[in-house]
Amino acid sequence: MSSCKLSLQGLAVPLALTMLCSGSADAQVGRNQGVLNPNTATEAEMSALPHMSAAKASSILEGRPFGNMLEVHALVGEALTEEEQDEVYSRLFLPLNLNETTEEEILLVPGVKGRMAHEFEEYRPYAGLPVFRREIGKYVDDDEVARLEQFVFVSIDLNTASDEDILSIPNLGNRMLHEFKEYRPYRRIEQFRREIGKYVDDDEVARLERYVTIK
Repeated sequence: MSSCKLSLQGLAVPLALTMLCSGSADAQVGRNQGVLNPNTATEAEMSALPHMSAAKASSILEGRPFGNMLEVHALVGEALTEEEQDEVYSRLFLPLNLNETTEEEILLVPGVKGRMAHEFEEYRPYAGLPVFRREIGKYVDDDEVARLEQFVFVSIDLNTASDEDILSIPNLGNRMLHEFKEYRPYRRIEQFRREIGKYVDDDEVARLERYVTIK
């Protein structure tokens, strides 16, 4: 019998095991514990956050889709103190591509300072989130690794990604999963834009493209 089917009642279950049993252990977008994505959150959800006004929420809606967190920061956080930024970004954050993001962007992750930003970059290229968990887990405990992975992702290979990996992309359901796989093998990213563009608008294609690559 799988260990994930065993009764866990009354046991102190480590967070890492909980994540494994949830079926998201190998997904390439970090498991979310309640952080809103500025490319998909509603205006009401964002307006309810600390240090967020209706005007800021509206500007985020108008600016979508964002290609990186620095673009969000320019609208939301530049006038805030570091403490206030952490309060907002612990609730609203655009996941960072671990293999491409800049140190400036990494430092926007709540609680991440210079040393940890260096560790994020030290282990590039990341083949997947399991590598991130293993390497960053050398410096912080499992709970902190799980908190940090909410803010990051590793691009999935359009031609080889598993269903689980594809479905880890925020707000991507089973119908779009089918379309992602329908057009394999992808030769160029332009093919992805053309084929997926049959089902969603250009902004949504751009949002999805952040999470994919062709190797």
